[in-house]
Amino acid sequence: MSTTIRIGTRDSELALWQANNVKNKLEALGYKTQLLPVKSTGDLNLDQPLYEMGITGIFTKTLDIAMIKGDIDIAVHSMKDVPTALPKGIVQAAVLPRANVHDILLHKGLDFLKSSGTIATGSLRRKAQWLHHHPSHKIVNLRGNVNTRLRKLEDNEDWNGAIFAAAGLERINLKPETHQVLDWMTPAPAQGAMLIVVNESNAFAKEAVEQLNDEKTARCVHVERDFLRKLEGGCTAPIGALAEFKNEKDISFTGNLYSLDGTQKIEEKAIFQADDYQRIGAILAQKVLDNGGRELMRSIKAELE
Repeated sequence: MSTTIRIGTRDSELALWQANNVKNKLEALGYKTQLLPVKSTGDLNLDQPLYEMGITGIFTKTLDIAMIKGDIDIAVHSMKDVPTALPKGIVQAAVLPRANVHDILLHKGLDFLKSSGTIATGSLRRKAQWLHHHPSHKIVNLRGNVNTRLRKLEDNEDWNGAIFAAAGLERINLKPETHQVLDWMTPAPAQGAMLIVVNESNAFAKEAVEQLNDEKTARCVHVERDFLRKLEGGCTAPIGALAEFKNEKDISFTGNLYSLDGTQKIEEKAIFQADDYQRIGAILAQKVLDNGGRELMRSIKAELE
C-alpha cells in the first residue's frame, strides 16, 4: 500500500480550501499527501432543486465510488452534505473543529424585510424557516457552489437577497459587509463541520486521519445527525438541528421540523450530559415524531413526490 495519502475532494473553491486544510494538517504530522479533485453530480446539474433530483448524497457519491475503487484513500466533505448512512466499506475517521454554524442573509438593502421580497435559496430548510418569519415573501431556487451562487445573486436584480452558510463564505474570504446573521434560523445538522471519511480497510490512512478528530465537535454533530436520521430527513425535509457544549459536561440542543410552506413548526429543546450524546438525538427526534412530526413528514413526502 502507498504511503502517500490520496485526498479526494470536489473541485469548487470551498471544497479545495477544505481539502488543502486537511492536507496541511496531515503534512504537519509528517505524512505525504496528494490532492485529487473531482466534479460531483450535484455540481453538474444546477437547474434542478436538490430534492427533485432524488439522489441521496449527491455531492458525495462520486468520491464514494472513487474510494471504493481504490482511486483515493480519504475524502473531505462539508459534513452537512453527507448522508447519515455511509456506504458499506466507508467509515468516519475524523470531524474537524467546527466553524461558524450560522446561516447569513446576503442582501441589497433591508427595506424589503418590512414588506414583500424575493429570497434565493436551494434549501428546503432555509425556505421553510424564512417563510415562517416572512410569510409574504417569495422564494426562488438557487443552486451551485458558493462562487456561482454569489454571481447569480448579483446578476438577478429582482432578488433582494440569498441565504448562505457563514462558514463557507468565511473560509474563502468572500463574506461581504452587506450581510445579516440569521441567528434565529436553526442550521442544518452538522453545518460548519468538516468530515473526513476513509476506506475502512485502509488502516494507515485511518490512523493518520484519526489524529485530526475534534471530540467536542464530533459529539455535537453525532447528536444532530442522529436526530436527522430518526426523522428520515436527508435533503427531503426542512429539518434543523444544533447541539453545542454549554460547559465541559453539558450540551444544549435545538431541533425542529417545519412544513414546506413554513406554517407548521415542531421543535424540541434539551440540555443533557455530554456522555449521553450517543442516544439523545434519536430520543428527541422520536418526541418530534410523536408530537405530530410523523404526520408532517408524511405530508412533506407526498408534496415532494
